[in-house]
Amino acid sequence: MTMAHRSDAVHVRAPGKINVYLGVGPRHDDGYHALATVFQAVSLYEDVYAHPSDGFSIEVIGDVNVADVPTDDRNLAMRAAKLLAHTAGVADGVHLMIRKGVPVAGGMGGGSADAAAALVACDALWGTDLGPHRLHELAARLGADVPFALHGGTAVGTGRGDQLTPALARGRFDWVLVLSDEGLSTPVVYGRLDEMRSQGEGLADDAAPTLEVPVAMLHALRVGDAQELAPVMMNDLEPAAISDRADLALALADGLRFGALTGIVSGSGPTLAFLCAGPEVARTVQDELRATGRDALHVHGPVPGARIIP
Repeated sequence: MTMAHRSDAVHVRAPGKINVYLGVGPRHDDGYHALATVFQAVSLYEDVYAHPSDGFSIEVIGDVNVADVPTDDRNLAMRAAKLLAHTAGVADGVHLMIRKGVPVAGGMGGGSADAAAALVACDALWGTDLGPHRLHELAARLGADVPFALHGGTAVGTGRGDQLTPALARGRFDWVLVLSDEGLSTPVVYGRLDEMRSQGEGLADDAAPTLEVPVAMLHALRVGDAQELAPVMMNDLEPAAISDRADLALALADGLRFGALTGIVSGSGPTLAFLCAGPEVARTVQDELRATGRDALHVHGPVPGARIIP
């Protein structure tokens, strides 16, 4: 393979996501759960800069809490860079500088966005030109949310969430996010859900977990109607995420009181996502939530996935 290495840094931006719908099946023997989810990429971003280097190194900066973000092989972006180098036979290294804008351990896929951005950035830096299909394969090896961060937009995810089918979503959906100073561990939340289910809790009306995205949800996205989307939003992880976090339940109630159409825990939490009828309503909900001392952000979706910034 002929590779045209770049001598300058490559800047890639990748979005965080919310799970508009998340159905969680029983735990498999391999420790994973089958999922049926609808992702939407929103306008809250991770920026990854790939600099030429002889070795592999990483630094993390940002306004969000980055103290607990690893800077070794535990970091998904580092693993992405090394996987790409190994796959393409690249002898060079890379210095990755990550500017985080997505909450850490917030259920919005910030680490997955970093990994997707690192794949795109290193592919450009090293001139490996693997193409979208091969990058998707590598993304799926790194984690269930990484392929979506690569593509962005709105998509249905099945399997572990990595088998993607693009979903048509017209127009713009306005969201208010409520961030939390205290993160939640995704494995812990899934474990709590398994525990609750074993005790007969965590299922609406004692129903079996469903792994089919409702047709009504796909229709609401297709026509771009927030009013139709609100009543069909659902997250099976929500009871587990809020079981020991009374503050999340209170914030969900306040968001509705202030005018949001509905609110939901994003992924494994603790970030909350409130769907609003439009930008003006979203700004009002944001202001009201901020007045209670909460960290609230107004974002919109869908937005594109990992892209090179000139």
